[in-house]
Amino acid sequence: MKKDIHPKYYAKTKVKCACGNTFTVGSTKEYIETEICSKCHPFYTGKEKIVDTAGRVEKFKKRLEKKTKFKKKKKKK
Repeated sequence: MKKDIHPKYYAKTKVKCACGNTFTVGSTKEYIETEICSKCHPFYTGKEKIVDTAGRVEKFKKRLEKKTKFKKKKKKK
């Protein structure tokens, strides 16, 4: 390996999640902050958690509501 081209490796990097969970990993950074970890991720917990960005969830729900109302009106005729 060439000298002085590789970043410093930290064997005990502390990772802190937004949920409060902390754990250690190996990384080239000394400290890492993350939003979602395995303790709070919906895939691992089985609980639905919506991470909304710019109101996209509300937009989708409104579109879906309009679609269902339109289908109900169509069936009545």
